[in-house]
Amino acid sequence: MPCFRTCFASIFMALLATVALSENVSLVHGGDTYLSGGTITQSLDSTGDAFVSGRRIVTGGVSQGDLHVTGFDITINADTAQDLYAVGGTVVVRGKVSEDLTAAGFSLRTDPASETMGNARLIGNTITIEGPILGSLAAMGMDVIVNAPIKGDVRITANSLSFGSEAVIDGILTYSTEEKISVPERVAPDDRVIFEKLDLGDAWDEWEDVRKEMPVLPTFASMFFGFIVSLLFFVVLGALMLTFMPHRLERMRSSVAKAPGKSIVLGIVGLALLFGMVPITAMTIVGLPFVPIAILAIVLFWTLAYALGAYSIAMWVFAGLGGTKDPGAVVRLLVFAGAITLVALLNFIPFVGWVANYTLVLLGMGAMTNAIFQSLLGSPDVVLDVDMKPIKD
Repeated sequence: MPCFRTCFASIFMALLATVALSENVSLVHGGDTYLSGGTITQSLDSTGDAFVSGRRIVTGGVSQGDLHVTGFDITINADTAQDLYAVGGTVVVRGKVSEDLTAAGFSLRTDPASETMGNARLIGNTITIEGPILGSLAAMGMDVIVNAPIKGDVRITANSLSFGSEAVIDGILTYSTEEKISVPERVAPDDRVIFEKLDLGDAWDEWEDVRKEMPVLPTFASMFFGFIVSLLFFVVLGALMLTFMPHRLERMRSSVAKAPGKSIVLGIVGLALLFGMVPITAMTIVGLPFVPIAILAIVLFWTLAYALGAYSIAMWVFAGLGGTKDPGAVVRLLVFAGAITLVALLNFIPFVGWVANYTLVLLGMGAMTNAIFQSLLGSPDVVLDVDMKPIKD
């Protein structure tokens, strides 16, 4: 289930990023390594997958499984025995990747010391490729510079494309730019070069073709399997939230319980800001490569909001039925799982299921929006006059 696995990894990295704003976290569980914090300069020695999140990250060592990294300033010196996933403002890859490399960033570069044994998928504003790639390459950005040997096929979409002295492409080069460029013979001969004029409308047409091929009425077996997978996913997500951010989760849940109307209004504001990122990012032209990241952010926050809303309502009902005020993490997780199951069953009721799900999203999004606003603006205190005394009416 590659799609489910990718979504889980992305949402988990979002959780780590949230924790990283306040405290450092280091955990080894089941062979996997989890790291988050403001500044991380650590050598990895993970026998399984590794998850790293922070503002500034410099990683060394080895990850025997997949390596997932997210942050603002990322330098990856670690060798990855399987796949490498990286998202950040500035991303530099210097380690060796034994399988595939997937990375996105405003400034993205693979160092000459790096080597990707599988395929590379890169998205960014400025992409500089200096590390050899033994598989294929797919890159999309404003400015793309290729200065490394690539064994497989290459597909590049860019505003400007250039080739350095070390660039050699053994496969077929397909590039999309506004105007045709002259590709040096040493990079790839003319019979292995395909030019496709860049047209932003093509992306929408391709999406429409994919959408039409999607099944409209899934079988009962597919629906049941999807239900089980979704339930397991949310249970794991709930366990992670209760483990890594219990106090912050409790504060957000309390804000929903105290003022549900306020949470719904703030949820509408939060969703408006999220969905507004897509056209605003696209209108800047420079931000076109980051439109997929904006869409991913919508999916991440929508999922987190849904889970938070369900958890908040479940705990409110649990307390109303006479449950303890401060139950343990296991009880909280069981209550959350029961709520997710009940809400999922409501989906089979036309209209009612949609209203219930959307309300949960608004409640959860409102709690997160409120928490973000408070962290940015701070908590207002008693108003003081010039003599530093409380002002009386």
